[in-house]
This record gives sequence, structure tokens and C-alpha cells, in this order.
Amino acid sequence: MKAVVRPSSAVELRPVDRGNKAFIQVLIGPEDGVPHFITRKFTIMPGGSIPKHKHPTIEHEQFVLSGSMKVCIGDEVKEISAGQAVFIPADTSHWYKNEGSEPVEFLCVIPKTSGYETNWFEEK
Repeated sequence: MKAVVRPSSAVELRPVDRGNKAFIQVLIGPEDGVPHFITRKFTIMPGGSIPKHKHPTIEHEQFVLSGSMKVCIGDEVKEISAGQAVFIPADTSHWYKNEGSEPVEFLCVIPKTSGYETNWFEEK
């Protein structure tokens, strides 16, 4: 295995499935030969959101780089902002909303597994 270093600007920005004004970049992942984790960067534009969903077997560890947003974890809504870390246990529903005037950027690290199941609570 070799070390990987690349700027986020070199990584494709893709729309988040079912998201509104929300984008994802896989910064370091399986295609790089990384054995245990996937590091992703999310950007949610003002007025954007990712609807309520859960991942039955995947926990999330997140760190907000810039901006602020509302995150609902289970039944609890939290306002989070730059400099804060977030842990979302596996099989826990969550959603994101950027009601501010600036984009929100956050890193999300997940374990590398053989599958990544997402259960959406809202129809497409």
C-alpha cells in the first residue's frame, strides 16, 4: 500500500443522492487501496438539505470545517458549526439542513465495509 496525498479540488464533486443543493467528494477511499476507512467531504449550500435516512451497519464520525447547520440525530435536533465533531451511531436516523446564508462543509469518516446500505424515510 502507498501513501495518498491530494487536494480536495482534484476530487469530483457529485450531487448527494436525494439531497437538495448537497454535494459529496470521496477524498480517500477504496479506489486508493485504503484498507479500513473512507474519508468524504460534504458541502451543503444555503437552503440545501439531505433528507432523513439511516445506515443499519455504518457509524459516522464527522467534523464541521465551515458554516453551520441543523442536524437531527434520532429525535434530537442540534445546531452545529465549524470546529464541532459529531458521532452518529449505526442504525440511527439523521438529516441535515443548511438554513444559513453560507455553505456548510464537513468531513465524514466511515468504516470501509463490503456494503453501504441506506434506508430513506422519505420517497424520492
